[in-house]
Amino acid sequence: MIEVDVRGFSCPIPVIRTKKAIKENPKETIAVLVDDATARENVSRLAKSERYSVEVEGVEDGFRLRLSPP
Repeated sequence: MIEVDVRGFSCPIPVIRTKKAIKENPKETIAVLVDDATARENVSRLAKSERYSVEVEGVEDGFRLRLSPP
């Protein structure tokens, strides 16, 4: 599993880094760590537009999004 830690960054950086990870690892599950609701929503929207399924888990310092490829 690929992990993208974008805590501390505001949009569009979380979306840009997630998009890069999806492009470079199209068959891998990707875990994205974000620390605010806006980044959570924007990364989720990107993943769904790429046909990935999204699971969101609340963690101590934000959210972990598990993006599974189609």
